[in-house]
Amino acid sequence: MTITRTITVRRDVAAESKADAGVERARLGRRGTLVVNLLSSPGAGKTSLLEATAKCLGDERSMAVLVGDLETDRDAQRLSPLVPTAQLTTGGACHLELPLVRRGLQAIGDPRVDFLFIENVGNLVCPASHDLGEHLRIVLVSTTEGDDKPGKYPKMFRKSDAIVVTKLDLLPHVPFSVEAVVGDARRIQPDLDVLQACALDGTGIRNWCDYLISERAKRLAEFE
Repeated sequence: MTITRTITVRRDVAAESKADAGVERARLGRRGTLVVNLLSSPGAGKTSLLEATAKCLGDERSMAVLVGDLETDRDAQRLSPLVPTAQLTTGGACHLELPLVRRGLQAIGDPRVDFLFIENVGNLVCPASHDLGEHLRIVLVSTTEGDDKPGKYPKMFRKSDAIVVTKLDLLPHVPFSVEAVVGDARRIQPDLDVLQACALDGTGIRNWCDYLISERAKRLAEFE
């Protein structure tokens, strides 16, 4: 005779994940590390922006990068000559989760740095729903992908703190309106900070770095 038993598990997994992310956010905040979650669709220029950021900050500030991708460590290879870097390979998953981020952090020795950047998997859908313990969530939109992304993917922009419009050097050659993308994004998230940058020629990179320094001072004050 087959006996069937029903086991009820009363766990709010989402709440547990959120609480876990809060613990990590506080831990890194207390030691002076601002965690920045960089998000975008594939090819928007996250790695190029991080290369330019590392060169701009130089000896002024310390940083490390965790690079998320489905496969390969190509982006980590680009960044590793500049800053401590670990590749987070998801093996097909469309987003990063906190346990993988923690493993990556341990892989580079859990360094005490001013900025820890998490270069998320290129995707404007899944990563919007996952808290990685960041203090600052920033979404990139490149001029090559069209100015309609905020309206198409509102959750990503609603849950972000800032938008960076990238690849400004291509503006004369593509049908893209900075005003349109900013207006669309701010209809979704009125308090969204807006920056513009071109990693190739350096336009806006100093302003971007100054923004990061200012946000670090502001957001980490509560952990002092």
